[in-house]
Amino acid sequence: MSLNQKMRGSTRAYSYNLVKERILHLELKPGTKISEKEIADELQVSRTPVREAFMKLAEEELLDIIPQSGTIVSHINLEHVEEGRFMREKMEKEIVTLACASFPEEYVFRLETNIAMQEVCVGKNNFYRLFELDEEFHQILFQGTGKLRTWKMLQQLNMPFNRLRLLRLAEDSNLEVVISQHKEILRLVTERKTEQAVQVMEAHLRLVVVEQEMLKAKYPHYFI
Repeated sequence: MSLNQKMRGSTRAYSYNLVKERILHLELKPGTKISEKEIADELQVSRTPVREAFMKLAEEELLDIIPQSGTIVSHINLEHVEEGRFMREKMEKEIVTLACASFPEEYVFRLETNIAMQEVCVGKNNFYRLFELDEEFHQILFQGTGKLRTWKMLQQLNMPFNRLRLLRLAEDSNLEVVISQHKEILRLVTERKTEQAVQVMEAHLRLVVVEQEMLKAKYPHYFI
């Protein structure tokens, strides 16, 4: 790979991460127009890596590229949110069943550490970092049961669900409930109480459903 190719690759990755973060942080709201030229000028780079980053963001349902019209930040598709939540629920009930049967001590420690950091984030009102730790909590469960590739596959399809979860956390709704459920899942896994762990995981992944109507009423222009 030539130096130019490496530089373009790193510029594409930076452009992708920059725009993705702004969308997830709600700095760029659904429906906002955004152009390759704006981002390229801001980063002082050519438009080619930015265009490639936009295409990747469109694949993840974060941008809508409309021919002869321009590019806008995608609205959150609630049907896709539910599909993502459905997949997570079915898969994670199985993951927690596996964890109750066998879960290495090193991963128990990682979950304990993760939960302690979540509590710090609530105290600091850092909802975006809390989201990252929430994701990490579930990833550790997949990793500890030898299913990390499954987690990565789910992530590719989960962006609409994740966007709604971030909006919920930004509203500061039920943060303590989220953490208490994480604690309960960990306790039930370590005590190998499979049936109860599955029930708590199901309730945990249905929190978004409960709050979806409230978010839709407050931010109707965010959704399709």
